[in-house]
Amino acid sequence: MKRFLRLLPLLVASPTVGGQAVMEGVMMRDRDRLAIAVRKPGGDILINVRPWFTLTAAKWLKKPLLRGFPVLLETLVNGIKALNYSAQVAVEDEEGAEIGPLAMGLTLAASIGFALLLFVVTPHLFSLGMRSLGLSGGVEDLSFHVWDGLFKMVLFIGYVAAISFLPDIRRVFQYHGAEHKVIWAYEQGAELSPAGARGFSRLHPRCGTAFLLFVLTISIVLYAFLVPWLLTFYAPATAWIKQVYIVVLKLVLMVPVSALAYEVIKLAGKFHTNIACRLISAPGLFLQMLTTKEPDDAQIEVALAALDGAVAGRPAA
Repeated sequence: MKRFLRLLPLLVASPTVGGQAVMEGVMMRDRDRLAIAVRKPGGDILINVRPWFTLTAAKWLKKPLLRGFPVLLETLVNGIKALNYSAQVAVEDEEGAEIGPLAMGLTLAASIGFALLLFVVTPHLFSLGMRSLGLSGGVEDLSFHVWDGLFKMVLFIGYVAAISFLPDIRRVFQYHGAEHKVIWAYEQGAELSPAGARGFSRLHPRCGTAFLLFVLTISIVLYAFLVPWLLTFYAPATAWIKQVYIVVLKLVLMVPVSALAYEVIKLAGKFHTNIACRLISAPGLFLQMLTTKEPDDAQIEVALAALDGAVAGRPAA
């Protein structure tokens, strides 16, 4: 308990503190450092403190509307590494090799590829199906992109809802709730103990779940107007090539979409008491009802240990 109380003198919480749930634990990040705290099968908490891998070391990459996509990539890299480490600790395989550069590259590519296939390609194919049924116009029409957006949102929410029924994922979602409660307690200057954090909300406006929802929402709006506009400059004559071209356009547009979504969520998190920002954050908070579950005190204790490691820089146990 004493290590948690060491953080109490900090009167202003760092706005850079964020986190992620992992297997039987939590990863917390503060500026250029992260800490992964994992509950071992025997009950002890193992804490690993390491540098935050960054793609935004150059100053120009930290500027608004340029930082969003590289921050997304570096978050994925650090998140995958944290998940790999937590999985080893959770089964008491602490000597297992860290994921290498090649395996990391393949894992990152597979993760991004799966997301694009599920949330970009599949909705496009569904929308083509609606066109064949006579319920939608072509890709130049707004109706096509309305169907595309609807299918995209249904797939996303359905996927999250479906995996929440898996026991292992449910425990990850409990640690996700613990992460949010601890961050709220830290930001509000509350007592950093399980009792002090328990009363805070398990929902947080700066959550990655909200970021994904912003990405989907912004992509729906931009695709509806940008894709038809871009087709006025060039549109392949062959039907199937045209569809492939449009899908590639959507994939390329994910870079500015993610950049814009990042700025929106930063703004909503910074001014979370503002009524406009509350309205912007509301859908993301609602979705977090699915991606977070109420944690027990033992899980909150793990999240506190991760925060302690990230903020105070305590060496690995």
